[in-house]
Amino acid sequence: MSGQVLIILNKTYKTIKIMKRFSEKYIVTKDMEWEKLGGGVSRKFLGYDNQIMMVRVKFDKGALGAPHQHFHTQATYCVSGKFEFEIDGEKQIVEAGDGVYIEPNLLHSAVCLEEGELIDTFSPVREDFLSGGEVSYFGDK
Repeated sequence: MSGQVLIILNKTYKTIKIMKRFSEKYIVTKDMEWEKLGGGVSRKFLGYDNQIMMVRVKFDKGALGAPHQHFHTQATYCVSGKFEFEIDGEKQIVEAGDGVYIEPNLLHSAVCLEEGELIDTFSPVREDFLSGGEVSYFGDK
């Protein structure tokens, strides 16, 4: 992620990490470190600009994406593993090759039943992901 992070000092003299507004044209994931989010969840940014964001997310067995909602449209592809999603009160087991569509503002969560990876796509970009702050719905496992 070389060249993609800007460090600034805010008025209270705390360091804030802000990522660029767009990604490189090619993202070679083998050269990237996983960003650990806590609770057995890690991620790599695969591409983004102001309109769209794609993120590769790795889950350990038992890891939880706690119930949350956001104004972004989300489409998720299950690369590997097995997950139990709950969207707006409806549960579904999702396995490799399956997809998930989450309308804006719907309460949703996921539990990893078998270690795996998801590709999450959001529109518009997840500003909260770019600000360098913690993701509130992943915690210590």
